[in-house]
Amino acid sequence: MAKHRADRINEEYKHTVASVIRELKDPRIPMMTSVMGVRVTPDLKYAKVAVSVMGDEAAEKDAIKALNAAKGYVRREVAQRMKLRASPEISFVIDNSIEYGAHIQSILKKIEKESDAE
Repeated sequence: MAKHRADRINEEYKHTVASVIRELKDPRIPMMTSVMGVRVTPDLKYAKVAVSVMGDEAAEKDAIKALNAAKGYVRREVAQRMKLRASPEISFVIDNSIEYGAHIQSILKKIEKESDAE
């Protein structure tokens, strides 16, 4: 039962944070910034938000700086939209799973071409 509630809170928090981030007007946050996942602690005091940023490493660092600068605003907006009494402290981290998956896919295609050539 508790696992189901935690999953539901994580998912709702993810959608709400993504909505707030899309509304931010900071030019350091690219349009192709996606919230990949959220982990809220069971006591609802902390939330780790994994974001994926399209671009190079410098763009990722700039986006994280901008998100960290706006985390007070994001926290307040999420609390208001979700009607939370206490909003978790947010920390933003980069999620490179899409890039990692693309890298693995390219390796598999290379192996497939090499095996076809033999």
